[in-house]
Amino acid sequence: MDIAFAGTPRFAAVALEALLKARHRVVLVLTQPDRAAGRGRRLQGSAVKQLAQTCGVEVMQPGTLRDPATVAAVAHHAPQVLVVAAYGLLIPPALLAVPRHGAINIHASLLPRWRGAAPIQRALLAGDAQTGISIMQMDEGLDTGPVLLQQAIAIAPDDTAQTLHDRLAALGAHMIVEALSLPRTPTPQPSAGITYAAKIKKAEARIDWKDRAEDIDRKVRAFDPEPGACALWQGEILKIWKVRVEPGMRATPGRVLGADADGIVVACGENAVRILEVQRAGGRRLPAAAFLAGHPLVPGNEFL
Repeated sequence: MDIAFAGTPRFAAVALEALLKARHRVVLVLTQPDRAAGRGRRLQGSAVKQLAQTCGVEVMQPGTLRDPATVAAVAHHAPQVLVVAAYGLLIPPALLAVPRHGAINIHASLLPRWRGAAPIQRALLAGDAQTGISIMQMDEGLDTGPVLLQQAIAIAPDDTAQTLHDRLAALGAHMIVEALSLPRTPTPQPSAGITYAAKIKKAEARIDWKDRAEDIDRKVRAFDPEPGACALWQGEILKIWKVRVEPGMRATPGRVLGADADGIVVACGENAVRILEVQRAGGRRLPAAAFLAGHPLVPGNEFL
C-alpha cells in the first residue's frame, strides 16, 4: 500500500520502521521542523526524519498543514492512506480528504480515555491500572474518530513514562501493520469515559510534599524522562528520579526523616517517600548514597 506518514518522535519512528519492514511503500514523510537540542542547542532533525533519510524516503517539514501548497504537495504523491503517530500538528480536513482511505492514527491510550497530547503521562499520574493502543480512523475532532483496533496492556507499579512509552511504541508498530493488512469496520467511540490528556506543563513537575506519597511516586515516574519531577533543597532545584513509598510515617510534609545509604526519607501529606535517585542542576543522575557523600542531610532538614 502507498502510505504517507506523519510523525515526529521516537514513538512514531518505531511505527515507521515497522511499516517499511512490512514492505509498504512509504511515498512521503511529514515531520516537525528541526529543533535545537542538546547542550550546544544545535538544530537536530526528529527521529522520524533521521529514519526516513536513512531509508531514502522523501521528507517534508511544513510549519503548518493549512497551506494549500502543502496539501497539494501531499496529493501529488497520491497516497492511499495517511498514517499519523505523535505528529504534533492537527491534520486539517483538506489533508484528511487527500488519501483514498483517509487517515489512521496510532494513539497511546484506550480511547475514549486520554484523548490529547500526553496520554502516557496522564495515565501514570492518574494511577491507571492499564493503558494501551488505539488504531483510530481520523476525523476533524481531537482523537474522536472511530476505532479500528484496540489492545490493552497493564501498567506495572515501577513503570515510568519511558518504559511505558517503549512498550506502547512496540505495540503500536505491530498493530498499525495489522490494521493495514485487512479491511476493518471502525467502531464509534463510546460517549462515556471521555478524558483529556492535556500537554504537560513544566510547572507540574514541582513536587508538593503535602501530596500523598503514592501521588508523588506517580509524579516522579510520569515525568521520567521529561521534564523530571523536582523539589527545592537549600535554594537549589533537585530533580527526583526514583522514589519508594514508605507507609506509616508521619511528620511535617517536606521534612527529612532519615538519610543514609538506603536513601533519603521525606515526609509527605500522607506516608513518606524514600528518595533513591537525584540530580543536581548541570550534574548527572546519582544514587542517593552517592549524593549524600557530597551533600550530607540530617533528620530535620526540609525540602520545599
